[in-house]
Amino acid sequence: MKFIPHSESEKKEMLKEAGVSSFEELFKDVPAKKKLKQDLNLGKPLSEMQLRQEIEELASKNKNAKQLKLFLGAGCYNHFIPATVGAIVGRSEFYTAYTPYQPEMSQGMLQAIYEWQSHICLLTGMDIANASMYDGASACAEAMLMAKTATRRKKMVVAGALNPEYLAVLKTYANANSLELKEVAIEETGKAVDEETACVIVQNPDFLGRVQKLNELGKKVHEKGALLVVAIAEALSLASIEKPAGYGADIVAMEAQSFGNPMSFGGPHPGVIACREKLVRQIPGRLVGKTTDSDGKDGFILTMQAREQHIRRAKAGSNICSNQALCALASTVYLSTVGWKGLKEIAEQNHQNAEYLAEKLEAKGFELPYGKEFFNEFVVKKENAKELQAKLLEKGIVFGHSLSENKLLVAVTEMNSMKEIDELIEAIGG
Repeated sequence: MKFIPHSESEKKEMLKEAGVSSFEELFKDVPAKKKLKQDLNLGKPLSEMQLRQEIEELASKNKNAKQLKLFLGAGCYNHFIPATVGAIVGRSEFYTAYTPYQPEMSQGMLQAIYEWQSHICLLTGMDIANASMYDGASACAEAMLMAKTATRRKKMVVAGALNPEYLAVLKTYANANSLELKEVAIEETGKAVDEETACVIVQNPDFLGRVQKLNELGKKVHEKGALLVVAIAEALSLASIEKPAGYGADIVAMEAQSFGNPMSFGGPHPGVIACREKLVRQIPGRLVGKTTDSDGKDGFILTMQAREQHIRRAKAGSNICSNQALCALASTVYLSTVGWKGLKEIAEQNHQNAEYLAEKLEAKGFELPYGKEFFNEFVVKKENAKELQAKLLEKGIVFGHSLSENKLLVAVTEMNSMKEIDELIEAIGG
């Protein structure tokens, strides 16, 4: 603790206030074998200038999407971000603002969140959207808890290929809440759903890139009194495929990273839950509503906060106490910038580029084991694919996410030009 700039008398005062006699006593619950017995090997002291140089040298060992040809998705996508996004979210009013509790102080942020909710409802076809969640994985888990509360049931069914990270968070939440979590193939879902089922959770497009036809599944789920929860990792797909409301979704748990948020080595990214109006009392986090003030002017205010900071803990639907307001703002600015027509054009570009690459790879002897019903991501199969992936990485090409020795999950966006795709094919040929 040598780096803490406190005098000995200050340390003693703090220990006394904490009711302990030493710093060691603060960590008495940590097993002795887990404690470090010596100082960290940090090397000799450095000046600020030397330390900055050292850190920059270490950071330069990372490669980013601007330095590589990226054909990697698996839940995090390389999309173009217009300059308007950085210009607006970088304003001090937004960039340094605390989570907006006080409407009289935060009208700008509250209006931005209201616009975000409106965009999400238009994209999903749902009635209600919240002010944002931590990410797509926690949104999916919170949607599961919504279904538990709404149906008073404890059996949850995960159908088909769900993002493994989402699934891991679901398992953690299910364990903590004594829920039964059952994984089934999507074609087996009808048999797995019964009168004890709270919800069926399905990703669309799924983790393997497949666009699912879920109309019949939605009907089967509702016949048993359960809810259909749709998880969406690639938000841009909503501009291309059917809205979740169209095939019977009750709750949409989504990550909106594709809208104006950089990949940033995995986060932070905005999650969101949207749902039908009948479930508004169960939705976690915040909702922003539009109203009028005493002078008849439009105003925005937080409303319907069914969380433990605002209501009795036993009645709370969730203990989530914050959101990704800045990331959600970036998505709002992005969607407002490109508009619906622009979003559809970008989605079409993604799909066309993916089809072009799939066609080229098939000509090189790759199989498409799950067919061609995809948006901008698909699985390819070829002997020693993982070995090929490693060789391409040496040439500055990230060729998908490895699923096995012979299978890769490949993603294509508007950032992958035809020229770049042709360079990939040429490199594979070499």
